[in-house]
Amino acid sequence: MNTMVRQITILGSTGSIGESTLDVIARHPDRFQVIALTAHNNVEKMLAQCQRFKPRYAVMLDAVSAEQLALKIAASGLSTEILSGVESLEKVAALPEVDAVMAAIVGAAGIRPTFAAAQAGKLVLLANKETLVMAGRIFMDLVKQHHAVLLPIDSEHNAIYQSLPVDFNGDFQRSGISKILLTASGGPFRRTPLSALENVTPEQACAHPNWDMGKKISVDSATMMNKGLEVIEAHWLFNAPAEKIQVVIHPQSVIHSMVAYIDGSIIAQLGNPDMRTPIAHAMGYPERIGSGVADLDIFKVAHLDFEEPNFDRFVCLRLAYDALKAGKNMPTILNAANEVAVESFLNRQMKFTDIPAMIEYALQNTSHKSIITLDDVLETDRETREVAKEWLQKSHSQPQRRLNYSSL
Repeated sequence: MNTMVRQITILGSTGSIGESTLDVIARHPDRFQVIALTAHNNVEKMLAQCQRFKPRYAVMLDAVSAEQLALKIAASGLSTEILSGVESLEKVAALPEVDAVMAAIVGAAGIRPTFAAAQAGKLVLLANKETLVMAGRIFMDLVKQHHAVLLPIDSEHNAIYQSLPVDFNGDFQRSGISKILLTASGGPFRRTPLSALENVTPEQACAHPNWDMGKKISVDSATMMNKGLEVIEAHWLFNAPAEKIQVVIHPQSVIHSMVAYIDGSIIAQLGNPDMRTPIAHAMGYPERIGSGVADLDIFKVAHLDFEEPNFDRFVCLRLAYDALKAGKNMPTILNAANEVAVESFLNRQMKFTDIPAMIEYALQNTSHKSIITLDDVLETDRETREVAKEWLQKSHSQPQRRLNYSSL
């Protein structure tokens, strides 16, 4: 048994993935040591985490929140050093003493520190979709160049990783792989009449039937953009062309994904829908460690259902496939426009059915160019957000520009 203590930085420790990571760490105090925790502006939750795990560093992206945290840390008598800003996120991701980095910051804000971790040759536990969606090629090149190790945390990609041959090197033919089967719950509106989607509220969209997730990811699941982003991730993680990635709606969320082989075999990873399972798999890799997740009761599950996704219902999934096939900076545009669209919907500035309309407008009206550097990614992200907000302004004055689901 390997008794080496793995020293960890958690990027996004106050989010759901960060909290689940700390839960796994708390179960194995002899195996893991928290070196740094980071958050955006949740001072109280960060303070509680610092008091329990006593990291050397705590980083708040927001400077005012960092000042507030520093006062509270001093009053608590802790020796944790408080830092702020993106540069500090990059610093704690690349610390020499850090072995592994949990990259769990949601959104484009997580890209730079995740890049820093790869450039420092760390074990990167990747839960930040945007890094691969927006900058897949340059990030994968960076991982290879600096001999970093990349393990996926998304339950679907982690399941695929577990279902692939141990020596898989990205060559489908050599490994006898037919295709990847990426499962999806179908979200809360899998059976909702298309004509009723226009009146969906943020509260309804955030009520996921199986997973406990943040608002942004819950809305992405409802539109199935979350699965579209995962298709793009799978392309980069496993060197899989779009036509070799098939989305399968599986409402029970028990099979987390599958790999089909040319001999007719399908290998799947099953388990209860709890993110601590893929987190524990990656954190303990190559060993298996306890996650705190209950064993799957297959007798209680009783049956498993599967169906093909309807692109008329899930327009965002189609747009993601289109963006992947188009290449260049189209996936970057897709992601940025989706972030603006979801935020606008959650703020009640537009309807649920406006989300794909805004994204499609941005895909058509943002400059199309190749992604060579991280600056190219960030520039595309900036431009796309402006274009998306332009659509929002136009849609308020010209409602007929919106996609009409009821006519599909």
